[in-house]
Amino acid sequence: MKIEERAYWLAWSQVPKVGPTLLFRLQQHFGSLATAWQAEVVDLCSVEGIGLHTAEAIAQSRSNLNPHQLLDVHTRDNPHFWTPADLHYPHLLLETPDPPPVLYYRGQVEPGENQGIIPMVGIVGTREPSNYGQRWTRRISHTLADAGFSIVSGLALGIDAIAHQSCLEISGRTVAVIGTGVNIAYPWSNRRLAERIADEGLILSEYPIGTKPKAAHFPKRNRIIAGLCRAILVMEAPIRSGALITARVANDYGRDVYVLPGSLDEKRAEGCLRLIGQGAQVILGEQHLLEVLGAIPQLHEATSNTSIDPREGSGLGMEAIAYQMGEGQLTLDKQMPNQVPTQLPDKDFGLDRLSSNRVSPAPSSSQQGAASLAPMLQPPMPLEPQAQKVWEAVSPQTSTSLDAIVQSSQLPTGDVLALLAQLELLELVTQCPGMMYQRNPSPST
Repeated sequence: MKIEERAYWLAWSQVPKVGPTLLFRLQQHFGSLATAWQAEVVDLCSVEGIGLHTAEAIAQSRSNLNPHQLLDVHTRDNPHFWTPADLHYPHLLLETPDPPPVLYYRGQVEPGENQGIIPMVGIVGTREPSNYGQRWTRRISHTLADAGFSIVSGLALGIDAIAHQSCLEISGRTVAVIGTGVNIAYPWSNRRLAERIADEGLILSEYPIGTKPKAAHFPKRNRIIAGLCRAILVMEAPIRSGALITARVANDYGRDVYVLPGSLDEKRAEGCLRLIGQGAQVILGEQHLLEVLGAIPQLHEATSNTSIDPREGSGLGMEAIAYQMGEGQLTLDKQMPNQVPTQLPDKDFGLDRLSSNRVSPAPSSSQQGAASLAPMLQPPMPLEPQAQKVWEAVSPQTSTSLDAIVQSSQLPTGDVLALLAQLELLELVTQCPGMMYQRNPSPST
């Protein structure tokens, strides 16, 4: 492990206006984050996505941070975390354009998972599944866990919880990716399940210990689920489901997307049917799924499959989408008070389409004609001032990078992501591959 570089990954993650994508650009441009830390304002401006105002803000923030002192203090409070400088940072996450610069963990670490040797499959879906969705989630989870797959999900109600529980029932391996600190889970009703996962599996988060739930955190974690896995299974999802966010991100990352088909009469299956229409692969049964998943190439051979228990030693050691959705709270640490925050809105948000060449339906006549429509010069509805800023930062002529939007709007990256998600739900902008955004054309007049 490169302690020096680890300190700078952590320090850069604390600098406002520097998201995961820009962080990797800094590393590539300067050769190391330690070198980037010493860069003058004029040199920072030579990095794509950094203008003078952003460079000056970065320099000011750096002056208040000492990377090595920060690492010492942070490690005392958060002993178990990885950065991309660490050997055990999940290799598949490094394939993505926006891996978390700091990834916290709690539980049993399997090096083979992090090296991409033990196959990991994500299972996602609605928080209110039908009996059919519940039954098939159990069957698929049992089958995959028994075959040696690690099942990854988000510890939410419904499909997530069923997938985790089904793995544990047969002593299978499961990994929960959450939107809080690793000692806090959401919802409170899943507290015993989370405790068991911490004991027998693994809990991951990009947020430090003690981080309480926020609406924007949960959709952001979906990219980590997609990044960790070679394939994502959507078991049941309505049109406006957060599971479709995971499916789209997985598709953008080059992962395979599989969908459990449902009834045309079932609202909770509409999102799955939409994905099938867009080219996602259909789950035809347990044996079929094992065959197709077995054909997915894995990474190079692992040097060790020994499980690491962080309780027996020292720690081992960007944002993509922010839809407003919530999931109750759990304190895993029995020494901590059980303080439950106000319930977040229990909503599902989804997408009308996947933005990738891998899963793309044939364009309809209306879609083919959309290219001739003029871009909107003013939004067709009143927007809050910050949302208006972000909308105006997206070019009406071409796609715009996230970094350029942050720089133009002069808003924090997290706020920009949340506002972009709102604008996408309002069908005012569309996210393109590579963390690019474009304005939607104005409706025909």
